[in-house]
Amino acid sequence: MTSVAELKAAIDAAVLQVTECQTEVRLASEKLTEAQQTLALALDGSGHDAVTGAQAALAQAALELEECLNATLSAVEQAQNYAANL
Repeated sequence: MTSVAELKAAIDAAVLQVTECQTEVRLASEKLTEAQQTLALALDGSGHDAVTGAQAALAQAALELEECLNATLSAVEQAQNYAANL
């Protein structure tokens, strides 16, 4: 049987891993924003469907990264609350 201390240590380790992932998601989000800006500057004034589609896809990707970050923040909070109540 796992002790409370071992369980808390495992939760802490998982939270650390998620925190590292959050950093990577934030970096990916920043890079994606840079890519959106570069594309917008390069294709300024183009009304081509492919341009609109590319911009929409990048906007969707940015939204999904934000949703991913929010989900991990919630997971960390819940895990930490659980550990605090052990």
